[in-house]
Amino acid sequence: MKTLQTEWYSRGYLPHWEAGEALQSICFRLADSLPLPIVKQALADLSQIPEEKAVIEQRKRLEEILDRGHGEAFLTSPKVANIVRTALFFFDGTRYRLHAWCIMPNHVHALMTPVGGHAHSSIVGSWKSYTALGINRLLQREGKVWFREYFDRKIRDERHFEAARYYIEQNPVQARLCEKAEDWLFSSATPHSKTLTP
Repeated sequence: MKTLQTEWYSRGYLPHWEAGEALQSICFRLADSLPLPIVKQALADLSQIPEEKAVIEQRKRLEEILDRGHGEAFLTSPKVANIVRTALFFFDGTRYRLHAWCIMPNHVHALMTPVGGHAHSSIVGSWKSYTALGINRLLQREGKVWFREYFDRKIRDERHFEAARYYIEQNPVQARLCEKAEDWLFSSATPHSKTLTP
């Protein structure tokens, strides 16, 4: 288990915040979900605006690209999505509390609170390593499944929590994958989402 410290850290690409038992909104994605030419084109003009606004705009644009479902998007397969759902719930209640989640065609959202000294980076790492093995085995493929990094955001207060939960559960609607959030089978918005079978 990673030693938990309250600090910013980076593995060279995105900054992350380890903050004890603080609520975190996490997004991790498939390795091929943000094609470089499309990302470069979408972010080309951000150097022209102030840095603080550029960071917000960059995240917004990357989320829009993700929602277009680029890459193999094999999370659309119920059997593949079930591997991810199983991983999300496996340590729920022991290493973290999972408050909301959604499995999109090429990325995954989770709103969670680490518990018992577990670092959110270790939690996400275990999700990704377990599911990568299962997905490659199921699809009879080899190679990278997930992009190395992930997005995280510390939840500031109850209002921010509700906004994050709403965003996560409404993501399939926003991406025009369904009309109502509860229609998307692999989401906490779906009644009995823990017990669905593929």
